[in-house]
Amino acid sequence: MAKLKLGAIADEKPVKISIEMPAIVHRNLIAYAEVLGRETGQSVGEPAKLIVPMIERFMATDRAFAKARRSRQP
Repeated sequence: MAKLKLGAIADEKPVKISIEMPAIVHRNLIAYAEVLGRETGQSVGEPAKLIVPMIERFMATDRAFAKARRSRQP
């Protein structure tokens, strides 16, 4: 089985977001949630809960972003 970039989603206080995305991105988000649920043994429930961890993971692994942040800090 493939190793996904996300692990189990922490059960935290829900945050409301409003976002418009292309239908294909939404379908892929749903598919990702299903695969993640099978891999972790935990149902994701609402696929929108994946958005924040995905963005966090993306930013945490973006070397150019990390370098830019370090160069701006005193």
